[in-house]
Amino acid sequence: MDELVARLRAAGCVFAEDEARIITEAADGDAARLEELAAARVGGLPLEHLVGWAELDGRRWLVAPGVFVPRQRSELLVREAAARAADAGSGPVLLVDLCCGCGALGGAVAARLLAAGRDVEIHAADVDPAAVTCAHENLKALSDDAAATGALTPHTYAGDLADPLPAEVWGHVDVVVANAPYVPTTAISTMPPEAREHEPHAALDGGDDGLVILRRVIDLAPKLLRPGGHLLIETSEGQVSAAVEHLEAAGLRATVLSDDDLGATALAATLPG
Repeated sequence: MDELVARLRAAGCVFAEDEARIITEAADGDAARLEELAAARVGGLPLEHLVGWAELDGRRWLVAPGVFVPRQRSELLVREAAARAADAGSGPVLLVDLCCGCGALGGAVAARLLAAGRDVEIHAADVDPAAVTCAHENLKALSDDAAATGALTPHTYAGDLADPLPAEVWGHVDVVVANAPYVPTTAISTMPPEAREHEPHAALDGGDDGLVILRRVIDLAPKLLRPGGHLLIETSEGQVSAAVEHLEAAGLRATVLSDDDLGATALAATLPG
């Protein structure tokens, strides 16, 4: 184990001890498999793509090669979205996850609500068919696990933002979450190689100022949300002012959220009712 930790640390892996433990677990005593995984990680492949899962909010989520990997900082969005869903009516919480990737963000929010005894109907959409396949499997697994708590009704779609959502959803959503791309195009080249070389650029590239997709999400929110419903989006600290301005122009009341431990910045916005 110590040798593996040293190799990973030399390759620039910040959490070398944790990664060594995960790789060793995935190898399951097979020395050849252990070396294969270690060499691939040292070579720059994302750990999550190698072992087939990423952890978010205490649960493992299936992640296929080439699919965006959930970040730990998204736990801020998860807990804030789940807290705001508490003002939903007595029926199932209607939850929408845009730019859903593998479905971990919306799934983690749903898992918190299910644990609290709420029923949840989730609609998750992404432009990447491979990501939607992962989301379908992840939400199906969560639905199967939810039998002893609340009931989960999952729906997944491949398409541009909210375009694939059924008509009956529009105007009735309790919570919309979106980890839309927000990296400025020119900044992608400065990202770690596991991101810029192995994750789809469409999941990273937010255009010239990083807010191109987020503005589209904000513009959709008043049409999706019920009065009093909530939108939660992830962003960077430097983009907060411009994003809040766009939220307020769309008729939403915005709150800035941050978590120094997670290194996370997010925005919550409510449609007045």
